[in-house]
Amino acid sequence: MPTILLVLGWRFFFYSNESNEPIHIHCQKGDKEAKYWLDTQNFDVREEFSLNMNSRDKREVKKIIFDYFEHIEEQWKQFHKRK
Repeated sequence: MPTILLVLGWRFFFYSNESNEPIHIHCQKGDKEAKYWLDTQNFDVREEFSLNMNSRDKREVKKIIFDYFEHIEEQWKQFHKRK
């Protein structure tokens, strides 16, 4: 589970056994966790699931993902190229 970002206490990471899925990112902070799909064609983010997150948490995470969108995409490509 390589961590690619630590921002405002949120850890953003990939699971190494999910290479058959489209680009996405997991995030975790304490007991809060979520998974977001990245639509690189349309520069969009869609929530797959979230646990123990309120609306403020979700907005904060989506903003972070948008702020680092290209970085996440590049890290995804590099990580899966090495596999």
